[in-house]
Amino acid sequence: MSSHYESVLTASLYADAFHVEAPTSPVGRTVWPRQPGVFIRLGAAPAEAEAVAEADADAPPPALTRELVAGQFGLVPRWVKSASDAKLRSTKLVNARSEIVTTSNNFRDAWLAGQRCIVPMMAFMEDDWRSGKAVPTRIARVDGKPMGVAGLWERWEGADGEVITSFTLLTVNANSHALMHRYQQPGSEKRMVAILNEGAYDAWLSARPEKAREFMRSYPANWLTANPVEKPR
Repeated sequence: MSSHYESVLTASLYADAFHVEAPTSPVGRTVWPRQPGVFIRLGAAPAEAEAVAEADADAPPPALTRELVAGQFGLVPRWVKSASDAKLRSTKLVNARSEIVTTSNNFRDAWLAGQRCIVPMMAFMEDDWRSGKAVPTRIARVDGKPMGVAGLWERWEGADGEVITSFTLLTVNANSHALMHRYQQPGSEKRMVAILNEGAYDAWLSARPEKAREFMRSYPANWLTANPVEKPR
C-alpha cells in the first residue's frame, strides 16, 4: 500500500506537466494520510463556451478544462455520519483497489459519479522487505518528471456544515511487475499505484465509468527507478 508520497514542489511543473495553475497555498514535501494534498479534476467549462453550445447545436462541444483542488489524502465516503468517523475511516482509505471500485461501499459512489482525478507527485514510497527489515524506498520516473496517478475524489458534508474534500489513489495488481513485486509485506499481494500516461489525462478524467477501467494497468518497470531513502545522520 502506498501510504505516502512526495509532492510536486516546483510551481512551473504544474503548468508544464499538468496544464493547471500551481497551488496557491504551500504543499508539504511528503503527504501522509489525513494530511492536505492536491489533485486535478475536470473543471467547469467557461460560461462563454457553454452559452455558444446552447445557442448553436452544431457548435463543437466546450473544450475540457482541468482544475487543481486541495483535499485530504484519504477518502471520506459521502455516507459517513460524523467527523470523528470520517477521521477513523480516511486513514484506511488512502488506496482503492481498482478491481472492486464498483462493488465497494467506500468507493462505488465516487466511481459511478465519474469523480476521477489525477494526483500529481514526484515519487511514491514503498517498503522493501527483502532484507527482513522494512527499508523505505523512493520510486520515481527514470526521467525525473512528475507522475500523474489515477485517483478518486469525494466531497463530504456533515450535519453541522463541515465539509471535507478528499481523495484516494487507485491501485492495480503488481505480482508480476518486474520492479514492484519486490515491495510490501512478504506473502501479501503486491500492489502499485495506477500511473497514467501524460497523453491520457483528459481521456481518463472524462471517460464513462465502464471505459475508465481500461486505464487501470501497471506502468512499465523500465520507466521507473527505485532508491532506498537515506536516513539523516
